[in-house]
Amino acid sequence: MGDAEEFDALYAACAGRIVGHVYMLTGNRGEAEDAVAEAFMRAWQRWRTVREADSPEAWVRRVASRIAVSSWRKTFNRIRAHRRAAVDQTVPGLSEDHVALLQALQRLSANQRRAIVLYHLNDLSVAEVAAEMQAPVGTVKTYLARGRRAMAELLTETHHEETHHG
Repeated sequence: MGDAEEFDALYAACAGRIVGHVYMLTGNRGEAEDAVAEAFMRAWQRWRTVREADSPEAWVRRVASRIAVSSWRKTFNRIRAHRRAAVDQTVPGLSEDHVALLQALQRLSANQRRAIVLYHLNDLSVAEVAAEMQAPVGTVKTYLARGRRAMAELLTETHHEETHHG
């Protein structure tokens, strides 16, 4: 199989999953798609190296995450305003639970959010999350524990607000 065919097969196999991952990190589908497109462009430019990586998919996911987080930091205020506006509108296919989950994820630290998304939404093991985040397993376990605890509190607050004010 040639380079183009291998690259196309990688793209077909995992682009959707990576967009979903980055979307959960950022809460913005357009930014997620842009970050993933940029990551795949970089992967193609470095294909000889990327194809030899332990997991080319993880390489693209890591690059896309970095692009998205960098973009997210630069435009935090715009995204926050967008998120407030999005909550006020009914978006087809976006349930109240989904919005609450995205809002809770956005309130976590970047490392907690990334660990939660990789572990719970991408079904990676703790060891795989640690490898992707380039962090010790114990640190990832701490991110997961603290992130879960914070999300539980945030989602409980949201539920109480809805039942008492809804």
